[in-house]
Amino acid sequence: MAQTSAEQMRAWTGPALFSFGFRPFFLFGALWMALAMLLWLAALAGVIELPTRLDPISWHAHAFLFGYLGAVIAGFLLTAVPNWTGRLPMVGWRLAALFGLWVAGRVAVLTSALLPAGLTPLIGVAFPVVLGLMILREIVAGKNWRNLVVLALLAVFALANLMFHIEAARGDFAAQGYGLRLGVATVVMMIAVIGGRIIPSFTRNWLAGQGHAARPEPPMQRFDKACLIASVPILGLWVSAPAAAVTAAGLAVFGLLHLARLLRWQGQHTGGEALVWVLHLSYLMVPLGAFALAFEAAFGGLGAAAAQHVWMAGALGAMTLAVMTRATLGHTGQTLHANAATVGLYLCLFGSVVLRLLAGGLPALLTLSGLLWIAAFVVFTMIYGPLLMRPKQRKTL
Repeated sequence: MAQTSAEQMRAWTGPALFSFGFRPFFLFGALWMALAMLLWLAALAGVIELPTRLDPISWHAHAFLFGYLGAVIAGFLLTAVPNWTGRLPMVGWRLAALFGLWVAGRVAVLTSALLPAGLTPLIGVAFPVVLGLMILREIVAGKNWRNLVVLALLAVFALANLMFHIEAARGDFAAQGYGLRLGVATVVMMIAVIGGRIIPSFTRNWLAGQGHAARPEPPMQRFDKACLIASVPILGLWVSAPAAAVTAAGLAVFGLLHLARLLRWQGQHTGGEALVWVLHLSYLMVPLGAFALAFEAAFGGLGAAAAQHVWMAGALGAMTLAVMTRATLGHTGQTLHANAATVGLYLCLFGSVVLRLLAGGLPALLTLSGLLWIAAFVVFTMIYGPLLMRPKQRKTL
């Protein structure tokens, strides 16, 4: 007899960490992000020399984009796909093996100077490829064709990772290369697609629970689809020619479209619950990042890296923390409410984004931005780590 998801998870007698996909990847993704930022600050100060073939800035960018975000994407998809397809989640030693492949990628990139040339890209790219094959199997078996777009984005993300390694191997500055921009653009599109589903739904549920009359527009209406379709070529322009005048104009249009989309979701009424308003504030970083990059392309003055961080640290960093906190509470049987520590970690992250945008070349502001970033992920680990490592609470009558 086929098991239900709950029965399969109860049948697993190993560590609770491997009883659901979000657990190892959310916990160790956060730990990795705090450690990677600490190593980066130490390298920036000249205290240590990283044993990697990448230049320090490119390693920093890769550790976030393809390391941390790769883990969060895996945790989210391994948790969401069973709901999309009606099939059983991955648990146990298969999950542990996939997690081990992610860990191997982090170690390989960090210590690549000690490894044979060419080995690190193979190990690093193996993780998103294997994850994609697992997701493809579930989508095909469940005949859940509407979510092939998410799989396609994952495939492009893996390609971006490979491009990053190729650019670094031939001596290019990979931190400002095509691979990095393609990876960022892909995750921005993931936020636009998946955020466009969950933010209106979660907002509607919370407003209804509060007895509020306001309601967001339902997900994926005609305007949403037009916005997503228009976003693809604009992001393509940014990937291929980030400083071009046509790119600046396109990014301004992109920002206006996504700002209008966000305003349709009634986020102004969600101030009473941080788990909800943080989703809206995180999505706001999508149009703000586009405006920052458009300004930089047209006029300069911000710096390409600073403008890019509105997307990377702002949209990507904040949205992942928002999803990780909410998903952890929901899937471990907790009340969906952000406590003071959770609000604090959100504020640390947004503070880090603001300081990074203002820092320019000021080492003190860069360091303070990094320390706030570390604080956000350390607090997440302290508050949510125990929930991720122990079995789900069972409600008793």
